[in-house]
Amino acid sequence: MYEREKKNVLDACLWLWDRGFFGTRRGAGGNVSVRIEDVYMAITPSGVPYGELTLEDICILDLEGNEVEVKKGRTPSIEKALHATVYKIRPEITACVHTHQTYASVVSVLEVDIPPLFDEASSELGQMVETIPYALSGSRELAQKVASKIHNGAFAFILQNHGALLLGESIEKALLRAELLEKVAQVFCLALSTGKKIRTL
Repeated sequence: MYEREKKNVLDACLWLWDRGFFGTRRGAGGNVSVRIEDVYMAITPSGVPYGELTLEDICILDLEGNEVEVKKGRTPSIEKALHATVYKIRPEITACVHTHQTYASVVSVLEVDIPPLFDEASSELGQMVETIPYALSGSRELAQKVASKIHNGAFAFILQNHGALLLGESIEKALLRAELLEKVAQVFCLALSTGKKIRTL
């Protein structure tokens, strides 16, 4: 069931993994999901290195986190509550990507949000890329903190001391925003390193 949605998740994972957006080549950090018919979601399993991921490994859950279709020996991502929270609060969102991309991760350890720097990026990411306060990975507290921030209508967020969260009306939009966020975060970090005043939009 839901082969198309599973393939969307798998293809997105491999695209992100191949470009280093998950932080490591051998690990299984980060996660990807897509909404299915406003009822379910297809989401990555926990602890499976992306280079070994197959279509059958992608899990199907309802938005309460109950398992609908999960391969034996696999466990859904520990961030399933975070993804479900996004879909419940933001009905226009059909894809959710959590990455450990390098420059967004640098920003995650700074006490700062990313201001609007470029027209294209701001129109895709939101006027401000806000930081969601730290909570332990996979915890209910993290899902609650995500819920408290995503009402702002933006599509990109920094997870404090953790990584990034990208939202999309399609999986393609979520991937584009991961790319744009990394560009903006890199420029922002380099600009900060000069010690000069940063010119914002």
